Formats: sequence, C-alpha cells, structure tokens
Amino acid sequence: MNDTVCMDLDSVRKLALNALTAQGFSADQAAAIADTVTAAERDECLSHGLFRIPFYIKACSNPKTDAHAKPELVEKDSSVIRVDGKNGFCPLALNVGLPALISKAKNNGIAALAINNTYNIAALWPEVEHLAENNLVAFAFTASNAFVAPHGGNKPLFGTNPMAFSWPREGRPPLVFDQASSVSARGEIQLHAREGHALPDGWAIDKDGQPTNDPTAALAGAQLTYGGYKGSSIALMVELLAGALIGDFFSFESSAQDTHKVGAPVGGEFIIAISPEHCAKPTATVSATARAEQLFAKILEQDGTRLPSDRRFKARERTAVTGVNVNKALHDQLLEYAQV
Repeated sequence: MNDTVCMDLDSVRKLALNALTAQGFSADQAAAIADTVTAAERDECLSHGLFRIPFYIKACSNPKTDAHAKPELVEKDSSVIRVDGKNGFCPLALNVGLPALISKAKNNGIAALAINNTYNIAALWPEVEHLAENNLVAFAFTASNAFVAPHGGNKPLFGTNPMAFSWPREGRPPLVFDQASSVSARGEIQLHAREGHALPDGWAIDKDGQPTNDPTAALAGAQLTYGGYKGSSIALMVELLAGALIGDFFSFESSAQDTHKVGAPVGGEFIIAISPEHCAKPTATVSATARAEQLFAKILEQDGTRLPSDRRFKARERTAVTGVNVNKALHDQLLEYAQV
C-alpha cells in the first residue's frame, strides 16, 4: 500500500528514539517512551503507537513539561510507594517505581504505587502485564483531560479515564484488559479524523450536545461514557483513585493546566499489585491461577468467545515476523522530527 510504510519493530523503536532525542528528550525519557510506543505497534494498538510521538513532542511546548525529568522514588515503611515524575512522562516514572512495587507486593501481599506529576499519554496495559509476568494480580487507573460528559450531562468533565487489570497465567501470557470508561479512547476518534472516517453512533456529542458521527465535531464537543450511568460511575471512581486519593489533578484541573492546548494530560496514576500466594486459603489444594484456568476454559467452550488480550498476543506473534504498517504521512513526520 502506497500510504503505509512497512517497518520491523527494531526500526519502529529506532525511529521513535531518534525523533524524541532530536527534539530534546533525555536519553532515559526517550528510551522509556520508545519502548512503550513500540510495544503498542507490536500489538497493533495503533492509537498508542507511533501515532503518539507527536503528542509527546507537542507536550513540551508547555513550559511546565520537563523532557529531561528524573523521577524520584519515595519508599517508606508502608505498602504504598510514591514516584514524583517531576513533570516528565509516565513511562520513565513507571520504570522507576515498578521494581519497588513488585518487591513490596511479594513481601506484604498487597502494595500500591502512586505516581504524581507526570504526563500520561500511554496505554495502561504494559505496566499491568509486566506485573502479571511477575505473578501479581494488578490494577491501574489514570485520569486525563476533560473530554467526557458525565451521564446526563452535555459538557466535558471527566477524562476518558481508563482502568487496566491483569491476571497471571502459568505457562501462558497473562490475561490483560485495558479499557476507557468512555465508549472509545480519545486516540480512536483522532484516528477516525485523520482517516476521514465517520464515528459509530453513540460515541460522542457535538458542542451543542447533539449526537454526532463527525470526529471533528466530536473532538470539539464531548465523548460519552460506555453503558450510560455505569460507565459514568467508573469514570468517577477513576477520578477519585487517580486524583483525590493520591493528591493529583482531576481531569478538569488537568485541562486547566493545558495552557498551550497540547491535549496531553498531566496528573497521576494509581496502581495496585496483589500476590495470589498471600491471598490463598490455608487449606487450598489448588492455586488461584489454576482455579482461574477452570473459569477461562468454561468461557472458551462457547463459540465466538475469547479472553481479553488474546487479540493482542496473536498480533504480537504476527508482527514479530511481518513487521508493522505505519501511516506514511506519520512516518514522514517522524523522520522530520528526527532530522533525517
């Protein structure tokens, strides 16, 4: 296809790294972000892949952003670990905090990581997948900018407010899901706008509160929560966990910080990690992970079912061989950023 460029994953990472470092990111910040977007391309999660690099770069137009930030780990006697991202980007803050979270959870049975003062433009599944690979059950929550109307309302207030969950599996990739509390992620609407495609019904309303299938009108209006009031309740929960609980911004406050209209949320992320071994009933003869496999098998007995993350893992196997197809206009833009 003339409008795409086929790239192997090493080339994807190199392009991301070169673009970021040429635009002034520190080696550590650039490497952490490049790893994250490469993982998204590998798993065919395009809205969080190379598509995100211009957002990271644009975020630096806000003078509050620090592309050289060195996150600071604060670890005390409790089971809560804190990382101050120093107004850098979340992937590097995660690299700093996750090893300590894993150690605390394995020692104490449960632990939490509060990340403050970061720009979070990435998906949540990489961190919870990593925790599950270390035999921990995990949850992650983050708010964003105010893009989503609460149920019954017509003005943006909540973020897309995703939550992710992971469950370890013996001899198999973890079960992982990562989903917004809105009908769609913000990036999906942006991709529809880039490709000139109409939105499905029920994704968004325009600035006058009327339903719209126009992605440009949707971006100027408000996204909708999935399941009506149910998704709105989840969005509210995420605001409380990633905002009030850890002392960081609500989505509408993050938007107020976006003085340069970058669209990159600044705030917190809250992660919980749980050790199945510590939770096991003393008389249990079967592990929690083995018990879970019984449930998974029952699900898959029904035609048409699959487990969360199955699609991503199949994509991962495929792209390791075939590479990935990158939008040519995006590819050319990143080459310009990299000053090639």
